[in-house]
Amino acid sequence: MQKNLPKPKIKKNHRSKSKLGKAPGAINYIGNRKEQVTKVSTISYNENEYFVTKEQITTEPTKGLTAFIDVVGLTDEIAIANIGKQFNLNNLILEDLVDTLQRPKIDEYEDYVFGIFKMLYLDENHQLVVEHVALTLFKNTVVVFQETDDDVFGEVIKRIENKFGRIRSRGADYLFFALLDAIVDHYFIVLDDIKNKLELLEDEVYNNPQKESARKIQYLKKEILRIRKWIFPVKELVNRLIQSEHQLISKETKLFLKDTFDHCLEINEDIVLYREMSTSLMEMYMTNMSNKMNEVMKVLTVIASIFIPLTFIAGIYGMNFDNMPELRTANGYYYLWAVFILIFLGLLIYFKKKDWL
Repeated sequence: MQKNLPKPKIKKNHRSKSKLGKAPGAINYIGNRKEQVTKVSTISYNENEYFVTKEQITTEPTKGLTAFIDVVGLTDEIAIANIGKQFNLNNLILEDLVDTLQRPKIDEYEDYVFGIFKMLYLDENHQLVVEHVALTLFKNTVVVFQETDDDVFGEVIKRIENKFGRIRSRGADYLFFALLDAIVDHYFIVLDDIKNKLELLEDEVYNNPQKESARKIQYLKKEILRIRKWIFPVKELVNRLIQSEHQLISKETKLFLKDTFDHCLEINEDIVLYREMSTSLMEMYMTNMSNKMNEVMKVLTVIASIFIPLTFIAGIYGMNFDNMPELRTANGYYYLWAVFILIFLGLLIYFKKKDWL
């Protein structure tokens, strides 16, 4: 059985007020996360070496190594600004980095490629989590900025730990692709969950529509639109990376990005399909509720049609006239009941033949 969907929480958007009067490039965190300490960890590797360091940032990794720097926590604006200075990141990038309402985007600079995406995954309660994440590609380094420790990069890290994994023999651009591909692959898991919810709601609406069904459909429809907002632009961003002439993205990595692009096409088609399904589901709900009401009205109409002639006869013999011969008939009461029963049975047979019952 499907669990009741949670009531949607209305969140006030203070983004415009937060940016009001501030210069472009001002680092001002916008989001719903509580204040947290920014943590940094670095994985450095090549085909033969692999080691992890904590709370250290190396802008130039040891020669021959690729560095995966994971920055967790975006609420500490001073820490983010300091990291940005270390990597010589443009302040406009840092502004978008700490704005969790920023739509997905790709920016190319001379020395690096910067991308903002949304990580979508299901938590332990099977509820959708949307997390702001930024990927920055340098010559031998990829820097990831994310909101929490929870992410979708576990499999990528396992591949790095595996000495014989393909990722160990390739550069930072392939690591950038692998992280982006992990984000896109988790979109499939989220959409599969949406598909299951739609199928359960479809069965509920078709077999036994309830008032609660309309709220569930509306909530799911809003969730699909919210997912579409974060996922839909990714296809064009991946295409931009494929078409890019930037020196940091090799031709070999572009071949892998084409596979991610194919996944994005499939995902976008599914989103459009599920959006249409949610709209059709609401129409089906309204139709079934109308049919249900029609069935009730039909039963009431049949009952009324049966009792109208009986009420008419009872009304005639309920009048207080002296000259009514039938009232003085010895078995008149029983004759009248016989007429009532014959009329009742006759109308039932008639309605049955007309297929009204």
